[in-house]
Order: sequence, then C-alpha cells, then structure tokens
Amino acid sequence: MKYPFRVLRHAAAALALLACGLQGASAQTAPDTPQRQDLPALKQVAEQFLKTQTSGLPGSITIDVDPVDSRLSLAACVEPQAFMPNGARLWGKTTIGIKCVAPSPWTIYVRANVQVISDYLVAAVPLAQGQTIGAADVTRVRGDLSALPNGIITNESQAVGRVAAMSVRAGTPLRMDSLRNQRVVQQGQPVRVISNGPGFQISTEARALTNASEGQMAQARTAAGQVVSGIAKAGGILEINY
Repeated sequence: MKYPFRVLRHAAAALALLACGLQGASAQTAPDTPQRQDLPALKQVAEQFLKTQTSGLPGSITIDVDPVDSRLSLAACVEPQAFMPNGARLWGKTTIGIKCVAPSPWTIYVRANVQVISDYLVAAVPLAQGQTIGAADVTRVRGDLSALPNGIITNESQAVGRVAAMSVRAGTPLRMDSLRNQRVVQQGQPVRVISNGPGFQISTEARALTNASEGQMAQARTAAGQVVSGIAKAGGILEINY
C-alpha cells in the first residue's frame, strides 16, 4: 500500500471529526437540568403571608419563621403559595404550609412563632355570674396575647354592658365566651310584637315564651293564642319583618 502513514493520518482525522460531531449532537439533544427551588425564598413567602394575616391584630407583632430544611430538593415553583393548615393558630407557636401548583406540585410545612404584645382586659374586681359589667369592673394590662387562650377581649366596648356568663376572679383575663349579651326579653314578661312589611306596620301585645339577648330570636304568644317568632330588641320588643 502506497503512502500508508498518510492514509492512517487521514483516517484518524476523520474519526476525530466524527467524534466531535457526535459529542456536539449529544450536547444539543441532552435535556436541560431541571432548576431547583430557592429555599430561603420560601421562608420569605411564609413571613410575608404572616405579616398580611396579622396586620389587623392590635399591638406590637414579632414574626419568626424557621429556615426551610436545607436537605429538601424541590422543583422550582412559578408562584409558591402560603396557607394556614387546618387547626393551626395565627399567633404563638404555629405551622405554615407552602404549596406549589405548577410546574411540579409539592407541599411543605415550616414552623413559626408569632408574638403579639398588646393591651387586654382583666376583671378589676370579682365578677358574679349574671352580673352586668360596668366600666369600673374591668382594667387594662399589657402582655403577650399568644400566651393566652383564644378569644381574649382587647377593647372595653366588647365587655361593658354585657353580662358575666360565669363567676370570674379579679385579675382573670376576660374572654368572649365568658360574657354574654344582656337579656332584653325575659320568659313570661309582656312584650310588644311589631310586624313590618311593605307599606304597613302592625303592633300587638304578647307574652314572651323564651329568654333572648338583643338580636336573638325569641318566641311569644299573642292574646289570640298565636305563637310568633321575632328578633328581640331593647325595651321588650319582638320585631317581625316580612
């Protein structure tokens, strides 16, 4: 064979070109590596969610969200959404959920602590069951609402004029469920039933069959023996709207 070295040299060059072409084709057809979610960004999503949810709470609010577990490997999310899991509290030690809908669905949970320092009401004196609350019966103190039960009263208007549903010791924080609205209709008392409709109003006397606070439904029996239901109003009135 003539020029054996030249032939071998040309063959080697051809093989090298072919290999480069295959590598280029492989690089062009190889799928892109999927992007991973930025975990610190998820912590910011949870913090912003809690800021929005607690914006209407009284007092000074401090939010502390735990870092997302660095061992997690999540697909990048277009718009992560934070939410409150069922049964979770808005303040105190709580849990926040973060979910992704697209392109790859996933859900994680992070722990957080929300501290709310605010004024709230306590009984200034011992309160007896059935006692109507006056302005002198309550006083303000300042503390961490997240360390107290739900339903703590923070404004005098929520307490003054209402009735103690149970006996309360002095210094005890007042809760919404420890007070009830004052009764405006007592069972057995005479009441006036006012029926309102388009272009007419009828008033008749009756006797209350049930107790009711203002705004509650009550029943009464008229002189003719008819049992009617209406909304209890101050002054012993049952209002019926047609």
